[in-house]
Amino acid sequence: MESENYHAQNIAGYSSYEEYLDEHISQEDLFYLEDQDLARQIVELGYKGKDLLSRKEFEEAKKRALHGPRKTKKKSEKICGYGKDLTQYPLLYALAKREVLVRDGKLSTIIFIRDIDKHTGHEISGYIDYGHRLKMEDFEEYFSRKKKLLPKLSDLSYYNWKTQTLRYNNSSTFQVIADSERGLLFKHRRDRKTIDVDPKSTDPGFNSTRRTIKTDEYLQVVLYEHHPRRKN
Repeated sequence: MESENYHAQNIAGYSSYEEYLDEHISQEDLFYLEDQDLARQIVELGYKGKDLLSRKEFEEAKKRALHGPRKTKKKSEKICGYGKDLTQYPLLYALAKREVLVRDGKLSTIIFIRDIDKHTGHEISGYIDYGHRLKMEDFEEYFSRKKKLLPKLSDLSYYNWKTQTLRYNNSSTFQVIADSERGLLFKHRRDRKTIDVDPKSTDPGFNSTRRTIKTDEYLQVVLYEHHPRRKN
């Protein structure tokens, strides 16, 4: 069970155990507790029902991530977000923390972005398969802020609110399903589980979560994350 937990967390992306705990503390927790350290203790002790690593497990996993298999992996695959200070850029910070897991196939992330295309002045939105984009593009330009990450016509979905241009595309990880009743869905190709991106839905799907990224760089950003189950 411990090895499964290690593989389920992007340990290399956290600088400390406290930062790891903070990722699992909600704004609601801080509002009611009014104490960051107390909130950390509650999360660490498991009172919120989360399956988290202990401090010892965290340190062991981080040591392996930095000096074990990942060290060999880096020889053949560049980790673009590694070592960059992105704390002032919420989306890039979140993506950098997830990069290793997504590249390794342990986490699948769909990025919803709504923003203004500075080249046309049009509002655009779309769903991006993060893993597919990592394979197709050099994310060094995004993490270095030389380019701004925006939806493309080739992404899972793309919509131009001015021209009403709409595109859907399957990716290497997801199949697009336009359901007449449930709306837009994405089926994971490995475990066949479906992610529901309807903002009114309270449950995005099995082993899936929805996280809103608060940022001034975009009009709206939401991450849909799925932990795929490997076939036996």
